[in-house]
Amino acid sequence: MTVTDRRVTRRHMPRPHLTAPAPLTESVAARYVWAIARLSLAWVFVWAFLDKTFGLGHGTPAARAWIDGGSPTEGFLKNSPTGPFESFYKDMAGMAWADWMFMLGLGGIGLALALGIGMRIAAASGALLLVMMWTAVLPPENNLFMDDHLIYAIVLIGLALVSAGDTIGLGGWWGKTKIVQRFPVLR
Repeated sequence: MTVTDRRVTRRHMPRPHLTAPAPLTESVAARYVWAIARLSLAWVFVWAFLDKTFGLGHGTPAARAWIDGGSPTEGFLKNSPTGPFESFYKDMAGMAWADWMFMLGLGGIGLALALGIGMRIAAASGALLLVMMWTAVLPPENNLFMDDHLIYAIVLIGLALVSAGDTIGLGGWWGKTKIVQRFPVLR
């Protein structure tokens, strides 16, 4: 070994005192915070689905439950929209296809978040649904443009970016399945 070889080898040896700490998103605490955020948002979607389906009395009275012939979109879309998209939303109020798309969205997004699988699709479709809900009532009541729908949409995207389904969820297993290996968008 020459002197030059020894310097190159020495220069590239690991120096524990100089290594950077793991990124914050890789810490155990951060993974659990993201997992709790994921499960919390899952509950937001699942609760909305259950309340509208069965009329649990929180936001939907029993008499207007979806299983009893009520429309999950009619009340809000008929009475609440304001702003530039008001007529767009009022025109779709109570339409069967809108009810089905809305309920499938709530249930599917909530289930995917709860299980920690399909996080990319759940984040994209959830963000789209939330942004549409935001556009239904413009401008927001308490701010010029920002409200909880946009914040939830941003958090959903963050959940997918940090693989939040891998902690307290089935995301790690799901990511190793053949179908996800073949179609990574399902991750």
